[in-house]
Amino acid sequence: MSIHRIAAIMSAVLLPWATAQAIDGPGLAAAQHIAYPAVIAHRGASFDAPESTAAAYALARELGADYLELDLQRSSDGALVALHDSNLLRTSDVAQRFPERKDRPVSAFTLAELKTLDMGTWFNQAYPARARLAYAGLQILTLDEVLDIAEANPQRVPGLYIETKAPKLFPGIEQDLHDRLKARGWLDMPGRVVLQTFDRDSLALLHSIMPQVPKTLLLWLGKGYVEPAEAQTFAESGETDRAAFLARQHPKDNAEFERWLDYAKAGGAMGVGASVALTGGGDQSYANLVQPSMIRNAHDKGLLVHAYTVDLPVDFQKVLTAGADGIFTNRSGELQRFLGRSLPQDEAPILESLGY
Repeated sequence: MSIHRIAAIMSAVLLPWATAQAIDGPGLAAAQHIAYPAVIAHRGASFDAPESTAAAYALARELGADYLELDLQRSSDGALVALHDSNLLRTSDVAQRFPERKDRPVSAFTLAELKTLDMGTWFNQAYPARARLAYAGLQILTLDEVLDIAEANPQRVPGLYIETKAPKLFPGIEQDLHDRLKARGWLDMPGRVVLQTFDRDSLALLHSIMPQVPKTLLLWLGKGYVEPAEAQTFAESGETDRAAFLARQHPKDNAEFERWLDYAKAGGAMGVGASVALTGGGDQSYANLVQPSMIRNAHDKGLLVHAYTVDLPVDFQKVLTAGADGIFTNRSGELQRFLGRSLPQDEAPILESLGY
Protein backbone atom coordinates (compact mmCIF):
# COMPACT_ATOMS: atom_id res chain seq x y z
CA MET A 1 0.00 0.00 0.00
CA SER A 2 1.37 3.41 -0.96
CA ILE A 3 2.19 6.08 1.58
CA HIS A 4 -0.43 8.28 -0.09
CA ARG A 5 -3.14 5.65 0.40
CA ILE A 6 -2.13 5.15 4.04
CA ALA A 7 -2.34 8.91 4.55
CA ALA A 8 -5.81 8.85 3.00
CA ILE A 9 -7.04 6.19 5.40
CA MET A 10 -5.63 8.07 8.38
CA SER A 11 -7.28 11.26 7.15
CA ALA A 12 -10.61 9.46 6.91
CA VAL A 13 -10.38 8.69 10.62
CA LEU A 14 -9.56 12.26 11.57
CA LEU A 15 -11.74 14.30 9.22
CA PRO A 16 -15.42 14.21 8.22
CA TRP A 17 -14.27 14.81 4.64
CA ALA A 18 -11.10 12.95 3.58
CA THR A 19 -8.96 12.93 0.48
CA ALA A 20 -7.67 9.96 -1.46
CA GLN A 21 -4.23 11.35 -2.17
CA ALA A 22 -1.65 13.61 -0.56
CA ILE A 23 -2.60 16.44 -2.89
CA ASP A 24 -0.09 19.24 -3.18
CA GLY A 25 -0.05 22.69 -4.72
CA PRO A 26 -3.15 24.87 -5.13
CA GLY A 27 -5.58 21.99 -4.54
CA LEU A 28 -4.33 21.09 -1.07
CA ALA A 29 -6.64 23.19 1.09
CA ALA A 30 -9.74 22.24 -0.89
CA ALA A 31 -8.98 18.59 -1.66
CA GLN A 32 -8.34 17.56 1.93
CA HIS A 33 -12.06 17.98 2.62
CA ILE A 34 -13.37 15.85 -0.27
CA ALA A 35 -14.94 12.54 0.76
CA TYR A 36 -13.05 9.40 -0.33
CA PRO A 37 -14.12 7.53 -2.24
CA ALA A 38 -16.77 10.12 -3.03
CA VAL A 39 -20.28 8.83 -3.75
CA ILE A 40 -21.74 11.48 -6.05
CA ALA A 41 -25.48 11.04 -6.67
CA HIS A 42 -25.81 11.91 -10.36
CA ARG A 43 -28.95 14.07 -10.64
CA GLY A 44 -29.92 12.41 -7.37
CA ALA A 45 -30.75 8.71 -7.06
CA SER A 46 -31.88 8.88 -10.67
CA PHE A 47 -32.06 5.15 -11.33
CA ASP A 48 -34.93 4.82 -8.86
CA ALA A 49 -36.63 8.21 -9.22
CA PRO A 50 -37.00 10.91 -11.88
CA GLU A 51 -33.71 12.74 -12.28
CA SER A 52 -33.20 16.12 -10.61
CA THR A 53 -36.51 15.92 -8.72
CA ALA A 54 -37.28 16.05 -5.01
CA ALA A 55 -37.79 12.26 -4.97
CA ALA A 56 -34.36 11.58 -6.48
CA TYR A 57 -32.50 14.01 -4.24
CA ALA A 58 -34.27 13.02 -1.02
CA LEU A 59 -33.63 9.33 -1.73
CA ALA A 60 -29.94 9.98 -2.40
CA ARG A 61 -29.70 11.94 0.84
CA GLU A 62 -31.24 9.11 2.84
CA LEU A 63 -28.94 6.59 1.16
CA GLY A 64 -25.99 8.55 2.53
CA ALA A 65 -24.57 9.90 -0.72
CA ASP A 66 -21.65 12.25 -0.11
CA TYR A 67 -22.88 14.70 -2.74
CA LEU A 68 -26.06 15.52 -4.62
CA GLU A 69 -25.09 16.35 -8.19
CA LEU A 70 -27.00 18.87 -10.27
CA ASP A 71 -26.75 20.82 -13.51
CA LEU A 72 -27.50 24.51 -13.11
CA GLN A 73 -29.46 26.60 -15.61
CA ARG A 74 -31.43 29.84 -15.33
CA SER A 75 -35.02 30.77 -16.14
CA SER A 76 -35.94 33.87 -18.12
CA ASP A 77 -36.69 35.71 -14.87
CA GLY A 78 -33.40 34.79 -13.21
CA ALA A 79 -34.21 31.71 -11.12
CA LEU A 80 -31.47 29.08 -10.85
CA VAL A 81 -32.94 25.65 -11.62
CA ALA A 82 -31.66 22.07 -11.75
CA LEU A 83 -31.93 20.51 -15.21
CA HIS A 84 -29.49 18.60 -17.38
CA ASP A 85 -30.83 18.80 -20.93
CA SER A 86 -30.65 21.89 -23.10
CA ASN A 87 -34.44 21.77 -23.45
CA LEU A 88 -37.38 20.25 -21.57
CA LEU A 89 -38.64 17.70 -24.08
CA ARG A 90 -37.17 14.50 -22.65
CA THR A 91 -38.06 14.96 -18.99
CA SER A 92 -41.31 16.94 -18.95
CA ASP A 93 -44.69 17.43 -20.62
CA VAL A 94 -43.62 20.70 -22.23
CA ALA A 95 -44.89 19.48 -25.62
CA GLN A 96 -48.41 19.33 -24.17
CA ARG A 97 -48.21 22.43 -21.99
CA PHE A 98 -46.40 24.73 -24.40
CA PRO A 99 -46.51 23.01 -27.83
CA GLU A 100 -45.42 26.11 -29.74
CA ARG A 101 -42.35 26.47 -27.48
CA LYS A 102 -41.54 22.82 -26.84
CA ASP A 103 -38.05 23.04 -28.38
CA ARG A 104 -37.08 26.20 -26.55
CA PRO A 105 -34.39 26.22 -23.85
CA VAL A 106 -35.01 26.67 -20.13
CA SER A 107 -34.09 30.34 -20.50
CA ALA A 108 -37.20 30.89 -22.64
CA PHE A 109 -39.52 30.14 -19.70
CA THR A 110 -40.29 31.95 -16.47
CA LEU A 111 -40.01 30.03 -13.23
CA ALA A 112 -43.80 30.11 -12.90
CA GLU A 113 -44.11 28.47 -16.32
CA LEU A 114 -41.46 25.88 -15.48
CA LYS A 115 -43.30 25.03 -12.27
CA THR A 116 -46.40 24.02 -14.26
CA LEU A 117 -44.49 21.19 -15.95
CA ASP A 118 -44.76 17.54 -14.93
CA MET A 119 -41.20 16.30 -14.46
CA GLY A 120 -42.08 12.78 -13.31
CA THR A 121 -44.55 11.07 -15.64
CA TRP A 122 -41.91 10.55 -18.34
CA PHE A 123 -39.97 8.35 -15.88
CA ASN A 124 -43.02 6.18 -15.19
CA GLN A 125 -43.49 5.70 -18.91
CA ALA A 126 -39.82 5.01 -19.63
CA TYR A 127 -39.25 2.69 -16.66
CA PRO A 128 -42.54 0.98 -15.76
CA ALA A 129 -40.82 -1.47 -13.39
CA ARG A 130 -39.71 1.50 -11.27
CA ALA A 131 -42.80 3.64 -11.74
CA ARG A 132 -44.61 5.18 -8.77
CA LEU A 133 -47.87 7.07 -8.86
CA ALA A 134 -46.42 9.83 -6.70
CA TYR A 135 -43.82 10.65 -9.35
CA ALA A 136 -46.50 12.10 -11.60
CA GLY A 137 -46.56 15.87 -11.21
CA LEU A 138 -43.12 16.29 -9.65
CA GLN A 139 -41.81 19.78 -10.35
CA ILE A 140 -38.57 21.25 -11.58
CA LEU A 141 -36.46 22.38 -8.62
CA THR A 142 -34.71 25.66 -7.92
CA LEU A 143 -31.24 25.66 -6.41
CA ASP A 144 -32.75 26.80 -3.12
CA GLU A 145 -35.13 23.85 -3.12
CA VAL A 146 -32.24 21.43 -3.63
CA LEU A 147 -30.48 23.11 -0.71
CA ASP A 148 -33.65 22.66 1.37
CA ILE A 149 -33.68 18.93 0.55
CA ALA A 150 -30.01 18.55 1.45
CA GLU A 151 -30.63 20.25 4.81
CA ALA A 152 -33.91 18.48 5.62
CA ASN A 153 -32.37 15.60 7.61
CA PRO A 154 -29.79 16.93 10.09
CA GLN A 155 -28.40 13.40 10.53
CA ARG A 156 -27.70 13.06 6.80
CA VAL A 157 -26.63 16.33 5.19
CA PRO A 158 -24.90 15.68 1.87
CA GLY A 159 -22.75 18.15 0.02
CA LEU A 160 -23.66 19.57 -3.38
CA TYR A 161 -21.70 18.93 -6.58
CA ILE A 162 -22.87 21.65 -8.96
CA GLU A 163 -22.23 21.97 -12.70
CA THR A 164 -22.52 25.23 -14.59
CA LYS A 165 -24.38 23.83 -17.59
CA ALA A 166 -23.78 25.56 -20.94
CA PRO A 167 -22.53 28.64 -19.04
CA LYS A 168 -22.11 30.73 -22.18
CA LEU A 169 -25.91 30.66 -22.49
CA PHE A 170 -26.22 32.11 -18.99
CA PRO A 171 -23.76 34.99 -18.60
CA GLY A 172 -23.15 35.76 -14.95
CA ILE A 173 -24.42 32.42 -13.66
CA GLU A 174 -21.19 31.90 -11.72
CA GLN A 175 -21.83 35.06 -9.67
CA ASP A 176 -25.50 34.14 -9.25
CA LEU A 177 -24.45 30.76 -7.88
CA HIS A 178 -22.02 32.35 -5.45
CA ASP A 179 -24.67 34.76 -4.20
CA ARG A 180 -27.22 32.03 -3.44
CA LEU A 181 -24.69 29.72 -1.79
CA LYS A 182 -23.34 32.56 0.33
CA ALA A 183 -26.82 33.68 1.33
CA ARG A 184 -27.62 30.16 2.50
CA GLY A 185 -24.36 29.68 4.39
CA TRP A 186 -23.12 26.92 2.12
CA LEU A 187 -19.71 28.50 1.56
CA ASP A 188 -18.75 28.38 5.22
CA MET A 189 -17.84 24.67 5.48
CA PRO A 190 -14.84 23.47 3.41
CA GLY A 191 -15.74 20.71 0.97
CA ARG A 192 -19.50 21.09 1.42
CA VAL A 193 -19.78 22.32 -2.17
CA VAL A 194 -17.83 21.14 -5.22
CA LEU A 195 -18.16 23.04 -8.49
CA GLN A 196 -17.77 21.42 -11.89
CA THR A 197 -17.81 22.44 -15.54
CA PHE A 198 -16.69 21.34 -18.98
CA ASP A 199 -16.03 25.00 -19.81
CA ARG A 200 -12.54 26.36 -19.08
CA ASP A 201 -13.77 29.96 -19.07
CA SER A 202 -16.46 29.10 -16.53
CA LEU A 203 -13.86 27.29 -14.42
CA ALA A 204 -11.72 30.44 -14.34
CA LEU A 205 -14.73 32.57 -13.39
CA LEU A 206 -15.78 30.14 -10.65
CA HIS A 207 -12.25 30.19 -9.27
CA SER A 208 -12.02 33.97 -9.30
CA ILE A 209 -15.38 34.31 -7.50
CA MET A 210 -15.08 31.32 -5.14
CA PRO A 211 -11.36 30.54 -4.83
CA GLN A 212 -11.85 28.58 -1.61
CA VAL A 213 -14.41 26.15 -3.11
CA PRO A 214 -13.14 22.87 -4.64
CA LYS A 215 -13.63 22.58 -8.39
CA THR A 216 -13.29 19.93 -11.08
CA LEU A 217 -12.80 20.33 -14.81
CA LEU A 218 -14.90 17.74 -16.62
CA LEU A 219 -12.99 15.98 -19.40
CA TRP A 220 -14.47 14.87 -22.70
CA LEU A 221 -12.83 13.33 -25.74
CA GLY A 222 -13.86 15.21 -28.87
CA LYS A 223 -13.72 18.41 -30.87
CA GLY A 224 -12.99 21.38 -28.65
CA TYR A 225 -11.97 19.13 -25.76
CA VAL A 226 -9.30 16.42 -25.39
CA GLU A 227 -8.21 15.83 -28.98
CA PRO A 228 -8.80 12.21 -30.07
CA ALA A 229 -6.34 10.13 -32.05
CA GLU A 230 -9.05 9.44 -34.61
CA ALA A 231 -10.50 12.52 -36.29
CA GLN A 232 -13.66 10.77 -37.49
CA THR A 233 -16.76 11.32 -35.34
CA PHE A 234 -19.35 8.66 -34.55
CA ALA A 235 -21.79 10.27 -36.98
CA GLU A 236 -19.17 10.20 -39.72
CA SER A 237 -18.21 6.59 -38.97
CA GLY A 238 -21.51 5.09 -40.14
CA GLU A 239 -21.45 2.73 -37.16
CA THR A 240 -24.58 1.95 -35.15
CA ASP A 241 -23.16 1.19 -31.69
CA ARG A 242 -22.09 4.52 -30.21
CA ALA A 243 -20.74 3.00 -27.00
CA ALA A 244 -18.53 0.54 -28.89
CA PHE A 245 -17.23 3.35 -31.09
CA LEU A 246 -16.43 5.60 -28.12
CA ALA A 247 -14.79 2.76 -26.17
CA ARG A 248 -12.16 2.47 -28.93
CA GLN A 249 -11.31 6.16 -28.86
CA HIS A 250 -8.35 7.56 -26.96
CA PRO A 251 -6.45 10.85 -26.72
CA LYS A 252 -4.07 11.76 -29.53
CA ASP A 253 -1.15 11.11 -27.20
CA ASN A 254 -0.14 11.38 -23.55
CA ALA A 255 0.89 15.00 -24.03
CA GLU A 256 -2.62 15.92 -25.17
CA PHE A 257 -4.19 14.35 -22.08
CA GLU A 258 -1.65 16.02 -19.80
CA ARG A 259 -2.35 19.35 -21.49
CA TRP A 260 -5.93 19.15 -20.21
CA LEU A 261 -4.77 18.21 -16.74
CA ASP A 262 -2.62 21.35 -16.85
CA TYR A 263 -5.66 23.36 -17.97
CA ALA A 264 -7.52 22.06 -14.91
CA LYS A 265 -4.75 23.09 -12.51
CA ALA A 266 -4.23 26.46 -14.17
CA GLY A 267 -7.96 27.17 -13.86
CA GLY A 268 -7.96 26.47 -10.14
CA ALA A 269 -9.37 22.93 -10.18
CA MET A 270 -8.44 20.40 -7.52
CA GLY A 271 -9.58 17.53 -9.73
CA VAL A 272 -10.99 16.32 -13.00
CA GLY A 273 -14.15 14.47 -13.91
CA ALA A 274 -13.35 11.68 -16.37
CA SER A 275 -15.57 9.56 -18.61
CA VAL A 276 -15.76 5.76 -18.43
CA ALA A 277 -16.21 3.04 -21.04
CA LEU A 278 -18.77 0.82 -19.30
CA THR A 279 -18.48 -2.96 -19.47
CA GLY A 280 -22.01 -3.36 -20.78
CA GLY A 281 -22.03 -0.29 -23.02
CA GLY A 282 -25.18 1.83 -23.06
CA ASP A 283 -25.94 5.51 -23.50
CA GLN A 284 -23.75 6.55 -20.54
CA SER A 285 -20.69 4.71 -21.86
CA TYR A 286 -18.02 6.95 -23.34
CA ALA A 287 -14.30 7.01 -24.02
CA ASN A 288 -12.22 5.51 -21.24
CA LEU A 289 -10.40 8.41 -19.57
CA VAL A 290 -9.89 6.53 -16.30
CA GLN A 291 -7.11 4.22 -17.41
CA PRO A 292 -4.59 3.64 -14.58
CA SER A 293 -1.85 5.58 -16.37
CA MET A 294 -4.18 8.55 -16.84
CA ILE A 295 -5.16 8.55 -13.19
CA ARG A 296 -1.50 8.31 -12.16
CA ASN A 297 -0.76 11.34 -14.33
CA ALA A 298 -3.57 13.26 -12.65
CA HIS A 299 -2.40 12.27 -9.17
CA ASP A 300 1.17 13.18 -10.04
CA LYS A 301 -0.10 16.67 -10.85
CA GLY A 302 -1.97 16.85 -7.54
CA LEU A 303 -5.44 16.29 -9.02
CA LEU A 304 -8.23 14.02 -7.85
CA VAL A 305 -10.18 11.96 -10.41
CA HIS A 306 -13.95 11.49 -10.22
CA ALA A 307 -15.35 9.03 -12.80
CA TYR A 308 -18.70 9.46 -14.61
CA THR A 309 -21.29 7.82 -14.77
CA VAL A 310 -21.04 4.33 -13.23
CA ASP A 311 -23.88 2.15 -11.93
CA LEU A 312 -22.76 -1.50 -11.73
CA PRO A 313 -20.35 -3.33 -9.41
CA VAL A 314 -18.19 -4.58 -12.28
CA ASP A 315 -17.52 -0.99 -13.27
CA PHE A 316 -17.23 0.28 -9.69
CA GLN A 317 -14.44 -2.26 -9.28
CA LYS A 318 -12.77 -1.29 -12.53
CA VAL A 319 -12.57 2.44 -11.88
CA LEU A 320 -11.63 2.15 -8.21
CA THR A 321 -8.92 -0.39 -9.02
CA ALA A 322 -7.62 2.05 -11.63
CA GLY A 323 -7.27 4.61 -8.84
CA ALA A 324 -10.34 6.85 -9.13
CA ASP A 325 -11.11 8.94 -6.05
CA GLY A 326 -14.88 9.09 -6.48
CA ILE A 327 -17.75 8.04 -8.71
CA PHE A 328 -20.73 9.80 -10.22
CA THR A 329 -23.56 7.26 -10.09
CA ASN A 330 -27.31 7.07 -10.69
CA ARG A 331 -27.38 4.23 -8.12
CA SER A 332 -25.86 5.68 -4.96
CA GLY A 333 -27.34 2.88 -2.85
CA GLU A 334 -25.69 0.25 -5.03
CA LEU A 335 -22.33 2.02 -4.75
CA GLN A 336 -22.71 2.38 -0.97
CA ARG A 337 -23.34 -1.36 -0.68
CA PHE A 338 -20.34 -2.10 -2.89
CA LEU A 339 -18.16 0.02 -0.61
CA GLY A 340 -19.45 -1.85 2.44
CA ARG A 341 -21.17 1.19 3.89
CA SER A 342 -24.28 0.57 5.96
CA LEU A 343 -27.66 1.78 4.71
CA PRO A 344 -30.64 2.53 6.95
CA GLN A 345 -32.99 0.72 4.54
CA ASP A 346 -33.20 -0.31 0.91
CA GLU A 347 -34.46 2.09 -1.74
CA ALA A 348 -38.12 0.99 -1.84
CA PRO A 349 -38.93 1.43 1.86
CA ILE A 350 -37.03 4.72 1.94
CA LEU A 351 -39.13 6.02 -0.96
CA GLU A 352 -42.29 4.91 0.80
CA SER A 353 -41.23 6.63 4.01
CA LEU A 354 -40.64 9.80 2.00
CA GLY A 355 -44.17 9.67 0.63
CA TYR A 356 -43.45 8.13 -2.76
